Amino acid sequence: MPDLETSPNPDPPSTPDAGSKEARLALPGPSSASKRMSLQATRDTEPERRLRNRLHDLGLRYRIHVQPLSELRRTADIVFAGAKVAVFVDGCFWHACPQHGTAPSSNEAWWAEKLAKNVKRDADTDSRLAAAGWLVVRVWEHEDPAAAGARVAEAVRSRRVPLASADSPHN
Repeated sequence: MPDLETSPNPDPPSTPDAGSKEARLALPGPSSASKRMSLQATRDTEPERRLRNRLHDLGLRYRIHVQPLSELRRTADIVFAGAKVAVFVDGCFWHACPQHGTAPSSNEAWWAEKLAKNVKRDADTDSRLAAAGWLVVRVWEHEDPAAAGARVAEAVRSRRVPLASADSPHN
């Protein structure tokens, strides 16, 4: 894959006037940047795999790439259905990380709108899942997998319903 910093023509084509309907619907054309973006992994990324390995090492079992709510077209990276915990591993660029997110210098208006929509969709996802009784855990790609795994494990364990023991008086 070419180096993103030194590739020729790394920017999506310019868009129509920022206030026009075309600008809101404009997508990058078949430029080299568009082709590279289509090759970007959207699942099973390295940060996601490292977190899953850590969770597995902690004895947790989960499902991957699942829609927590069938009526919501959003897929969580890691799902603990019994505990109703949905984990999203967010990339710093695509989800506008306050610590590491960057704004491209070319075609700024298009990218600003695109990244703002991603952040807005994340907030909408969090809100809808919370309304349905789910706990959303967001992990940034730059987070230490051990620390993120501990945070997720604590969330899952705090929401699990304890099994009734054999010597419980309520059996």
